[in-house]
Amino acid sequence: MNNFPKLKPVNNAIQYIEVLGLIIIAIATTIAGIIEVMSMFERMEVALADLLLLFLYLEVLAMAAIYLETGKLPIRFPLYIAIIALARYLIIDLKEIDSWRMVAVAATIFIIGITVLIIRYGHLKLPYQKSDKFDEDLNNKTDLK
Repeated sequence: MNNFPKLKPVNNAIQYIEVLGLIIIAIATTIAGIIEVMSMFERMEVALADLLLLFLYLEVLAMAAIYLETGKLPIRFPLYIAIIALARYLIIDLKEIDSWRMVAVAATIFIIGITVLIIRYGHLKLPYQKSDKFDEDLNNKTDLK
């Protein structure tokens, strides 16, 4: 972005909007988690679907926190969220879905799980090079804290 010095205020504005959006997501997720916990207290029971929903909320919060801290979003977090959401879908709608849909959802969970393992293996065996211009720009950007 050094070639376009006039865009620096625009970039700063976009970064502030990005941080504001992440804060809104974190607040909304926290409120949704509190509402879910209160609902469990009112019903006086905790179902597996409730716990999985709380895990979804925690993963969203962790993803937002990591993005705020590092400026990067690990692809594994949305994949974890997808696995938990699909598992929750299976548990909640177990009686209403037909066997083929159940197999399709289970196969999707399996494929996403294999994808996570491949990504983890790739990160261990083929780490990113730090000499990338994009990484340098991220490390040199102004801290918004």
